[in-house]
Amino acid sequence: QVQLVESGGGLVQAGGSLRLSCAASGSIASIYAMAWYRQAPGKQRELVARITSDGWTNYADSVKGRFTISRDNAKNTVSLRMNSLKPEDTAVYYCNGDRTPYWGQGTQVTVSA
Repeated sequence: QVQLVESGGGLVQAGGSLRLSCAASGSIASIYAMAWYRQAPGKQRELVARITSDGWTNYADSVKGRFTISRDNAKNTVSLRMNSLKPEDTAVYYCNGDRTPYWGQGTQVTVSA
């Protein structure tokens, strides 16, 4: 059973950057794909970025070129570097395996115009 704790969110102006971190209480090495998701009020949770154990990545079109996902299996962490932030990036961000039930509380990202 893995517990995930997201951190690094906050208030930032449009065009700014944030780095989100996800710390796992257990090993993530055996989880094939780790991902970042986000959910804004009144909207469905959406996949933002995904990274496999061998380093392949996928990004939502809306963040491609601006966000970078990474993972460190030795440290059991997953990160999301977010650059050129836009107001539409405002949401609660969660990390998880792409097919695991280990949802944490998320971290709030708010981007002002």
